[in-house]
Amino acid sequence: MSALSDPRRRAHENNKLVKRLRRQVGEAIADYNMIGPGDRVMVCLSGGKDSYGLLDILLAMRDSAPLHFDIVAVNLDQRHPGYPEHVLPDYLRSLGVEHRIEVQDTYGVVKRLIPEGRTMCSLCSRLRRGVLYRVASEIGATRIALGHHRDDMLVTLLLNMFFGSKLKGMPPKLVSDDGRHVVVRPLAYVRESDLVAYAELRQFPIIPCDLCGSQDNLQRAQVKAMIHDWERKYPGRLDNMLRALQNVVPSHLADHALHDFRNLRATGSPVADGDIAFDHEPVGEPRVIPIRAAREA
Repeated sequence: MSALSDPRRRAHENNKLVKRLRRQVGEAIADYNMIGPGDRVMVCLSGGKDSYGLLDILLAMRDSAPLHFDIVAVNLDQRHPGYPEHVLPDYLRSLGVEHRIEVQDTYGVVKRLIPEGRTMCSLCSRLRRGVLYRVASEIGATRIALGHHRDDMLVTLLLNMFFGSKLKGMPPKLVSDDGRHVVVRPLAYVRESDLVAYAELRQFPIIPCDLCGSQDNLQRAQVKAMIHDWERKYPGRLDNMLRALQNVVPSHLADHALHDFRNLRATGSPVADGDIAFDHEPVGEPRVIPIRAAREA
């Protein structure tokens, strides 16, 4: 009998997956102080695997955490043609979770303003953020939780490098565009492949995005395919990239606004990591260690 067909083996692997996801979300929340006692967390639910997974994990953590926080699930119905508007309300009612379905025809706005064949994602995203910020204020949310995961963060980093000429990523925690809200990404340490497996395990009623997600030849889709190819060929590379975002050395980059290169002078004393960037050290297979252990090492 194969491992996949062995019920005991399958149950063991599923249990490991659940524990890993909850541990990683718990570590991200603790590392960045994402959620505190008394917070009212607005979980943005799109109908995709990532936001379903985020809500499911946070609900489990809320019920077992030593601190009290509230969860409100919010979905923006953008009035896509053929959108199954009953799916999310029915699902959320079955969970007994507080929720709000906000109906705004952003789809019509995007279709009217973006020429046929052009990418709709940017405008759609801005319109969606504006609505969600308003709803957060109306329901008294102290945190806005989004379902972006590790792979999303790394793809954003590379997109900004390749096409925006900026060393800029997608932070685990930030202040919203309007300055009135704190946005958190509790899935920051979670691999997308684990969320795919979790969605299958939990049998979430997935709703595909047929506005921007279905468009072909998007730069994001191309970069995403590239990093997943890296991970197949070099396991651990993406984890190392994530850790690199947490271990920035400004003196070994080139931003003169971030590091005072202009007034740099020799001191006559040894400097840690001085010109080690010029050493040609052998590069082997990536060393994969837990993120928390890497920080404490």
